[in-house]
Amino acid sequence: MSDMLNLGLIGAGRIGRLHAEHIAYRIPNARCLIVADVIEEAAQRAADEFRINYAVADYQTILNSPAIDAVVICSATHTHAQIIQEAARAGKHIFCEKPIDHNLTVIDAALAAVAEAGVKLQVGFNRRFDANYARVRQAIARGEIGQPHLMHIISRDPGPPPMEYIKVSGGIFLDMTIHDFDMARFLMGCEVEEVYTAAGVLVDPAIDEVGDLDTALITLKFANGAMGVIDNSRQAVYGYDQRVEVLGSKGAVQTDNNYPNSAVISDANAVRRDLPLNFFMERYVESYVNELQQFVDAVLEDTPTPVTGEDGRIPVLMGLAARRSYDENRPVRLDEITG
Repeated sequence: MSDMLNLGLIGAGRIGRLHAEHIAYRIPNARCLIVADVIEEAAQRAADEFRINYAVADYQTILNSPAIDAVVICSATHTHAQIIQEAARAGKHIFCEKPIDHNLTVIDAALAAVAEAGVKLQVGFNRRFDANYARVRQAIARGEIGQPHLMHIISRDPGPPPMEYIKVSGGIFLDMTIHDFDMARFLMGCEVEEVYTAAGVLVDPAIDEVGDLDTALITLKFANGAMGVIDNSRQAVYGYDQRVEVLGSKGAVQTDNNYPNSAVISDANAVRRDLPLNFFMERYVESYVNELQQFVDAVLEDTPTPVTGEDGRIPVLMGLAARRSYDENRPVRLDEITG
């Protein structure tokens, strides 16, 4: 393979456009040759703005092109697993946004196709590539805080997503907490064995009407004996709240929110600062660049991808266990979930 990776982008919505921009302007050893979207006008807009040669409605054009080395899948969730299988059979390496699917059997079929084809797959858990979380992982891996005992992940959105999205998202545990499940096992460097969920609808009664939740606490038991808690809300009126703390036998490590500036205003009434960055597109922009750069490098250098298909599967397993725990009001071991 040459020193330049030729990519095809499938899906030109919000996250697809973000990746297209990064490929065009921030990832020097990759270029996007074709963008596909079922709304061809959206594909054409992305092509015009981000230096992409061709815009098409049918992603099969990408899979059939001998010029394409790898695909970046940013289409609707229910299409991910099918496109992964088709891309693998076409011999294309694959970067796919999370989740692969909401069903473990479907995920397993996609991963089997990848293994049979011998292509690379990376799943888009971008928070692993954020500098704050990377430093927490480093502190734990290096033993800087000793043996980890307690983990607390705070992940609160500034407001609920549109109801049209909630209806098809798979629920809070598969569209929101899934990132935190990945973070828990990534930061701890250890698997979760059991979850217990307390949750409810405190933000918007309409969310309850479609069978979802908007506020949750999930406790985790890790294989190494450590314990954790994930704190989720679909509405934090002050902005996007993304923090983590890990307590260990020799100390603790914690991260704060990211802010648009470091200014602090002090007067006779209060000491205050501006609100945190408002949502994930602003908060995690560098992590999106870093994850895709590492995928490109892994393909060009024939090294393992940093977020594997199994890494994509386990947070879905955890999400299904969390929902069962809520429904049955009991702790649920992950090995209880079979499909």
